[in-house]
Order: sequence, then structure tokens, then C-alpha cells
Amino acid sequence: MRIVVGMKWVPGTQSVRIDPKTGTLIREGVPSIVNPHDLPAVELALRLRDKYGGEVIALSMSPPPAIKGLEYLIGMGVDRAILLTDRVYAGADTLATSYALANAIRKIDAEIGKVDLAVFGQETTDSSTAHIPAQTASWLNWPYVYYVRDAWLTEDGKLRVERILENAIEEWELDMPAIISIAMKSIKPRPVSLLNKIRFKTNPSTLITWTNSYMNLDVRCVGLKGSPTFVAKTVDVPEVPRKKIVYKPKDGEDAARWILKSLLSDEKASRALLKALRGSSGGEGS
Repeated sequence: MRIVVGMKWVPGTQSVRIDPKTGTLIREGVPSIVNPHDLPAVELALRLRDKYGGEVIALSMSPPPAIKGLEYLIGMGVDRAILLTDRVYAGADTLATSYALANAIRKIDAEIGKVDLAVFGQETTDSSTAHIPAQTASWLNWPYVYYVRDAWLTEDGKLRVERILENAIEEWELDMPAIISIAMKSIKPRPVSLLNKIRFKTNPSTLITWTNSYMNLDVRCVGLKGSPTFVAKTVDVPEVPRKKIVYKPKDGEDAARWILKSLLSDEKASRALLKALRGSSGGEGS
């Protein structure tokens, strides 16, 4: 199997700032990390490769510092990585991003070898849209299943996946090539291996950089120009004042009694608690 796994280089903090002119994230001066929800996707891709053979290629449309993130994925065991980076890609929303990623997958398929599967994380910590896997599948016209937590091949070469929903566990069978996204925290990622990191340092061919001069994408379809989404307004939410009360209960019952007493002593909290209790017991008349 040849598996492409997506990775986003995200701010390593939830205290992000928005550029008031462009409505995009301000990344300068903010330390970044591999999107945590992409790591289960990497792990599943590696498990499939380990079981059935082939290779895993990490793909990221990110600024150049994302090389550090791709190095981390190669340290986990990814065979090679492709960084899609160009100034014209900056400020892309999910539509423009998925357009670029879909075309990169097409180029991998044409120039490196047939792609059987693309795997993404459920969502990213800096936007939480969960759009990218579905949109990329739409551009490629590939079948797509989300909230996956396991996958394997059938005897006739199809992909069978298990996905987890709120009240059910389902199995789906897909023709390949296909795209799946992995439910967050559903798979524990493996640690980085020193031998794999050495492979990255000593073998430059493990990382490929593609700019738009190589991709040759229409600049009207990428970056800010290709992004119909815009931020109309941002509002800074003030920090909620805390009473900072510390209570050391004797046991669980004592803790529950103290919490209930504290809630009931606050008129606003008391109303919210009574409303919640009525709702959970079947309605106002219960």
C-alpha cells in the first residue's frame, strides 16, 4: 500500500491572535507543534504499512518551519515527507487548502506511485472545522469515512474500517483509493525512534519540498485569493473571574455535598442547576 497521511503545523497554544486585516492567524513569534489530532492518523497509517507492506508519505501544506514537524513524523516511522510550501498558499481557508492537498496527492500518484489511501486526523486544534478530509475526498472523487478507529484489508483487496459514533460502532467497506479521518484520541501514537531520526538527518531524500513553481496551481484557487471564507468580526472574550476557593473534602460524599451547597448558595448557579436537573428528568413537570 502507498498511504499519504496529512499533517498540519499548528500554534502550540490556544492563545492565538488574529490579524484584523486578513482575518488569518498570526503565526510569527508563536511556537508551533504537530497537530495532536493528526498523530492517531499517522499511527494507523504506520500499522497498515507494517501489516501489509508499502510506504507512508507524510504531506503538509505549511510554512518552512513545519520541517520540524515532518521530522517528528519520520521519527515515528514515516518513510518520507512532502512539504507543500509557497507564499501564494498563505492564508488559505479549508477550501483552498484541500484544493492544494488534492492536487499534491494527484502528483504523488502520477510521479511517485499509485496512492491507495489518504489518512487525516479528525480536526485541528487551531480551527476545529474537520473540513479538510471531506473536501479533499470531494476534489478527488474518492469515497470517504470519518471517525475511524481501525482499518484493515479484505481478501478481495477492499478497505474495511471500524468507526465510532456517539451511540454506535459501525463497519464500512470502501473501494480504494479512499480517504479516511481518524477519531481523535482513538489510537495511541507510537514514540519517536532515534534510528528513524538518524535516517532523516543522514538521508536528504526523506524530505521533499514542493513550491507552486513545481505544483503549477492556479494562484486564484490557493491562499487568500482562493479562499471564500472571511472573518467578519472578532471579539476578545474577557477572562472569567474566579473565586479561587480551595476545599479539601474528607471523602467523595463530603465533596459532593460541598459542591451542591456552593451551587445552591449562588442564585445564578442555582437556577442553572435546577434547569439542568429538570431537563435530565424529563421536563418541567417532572
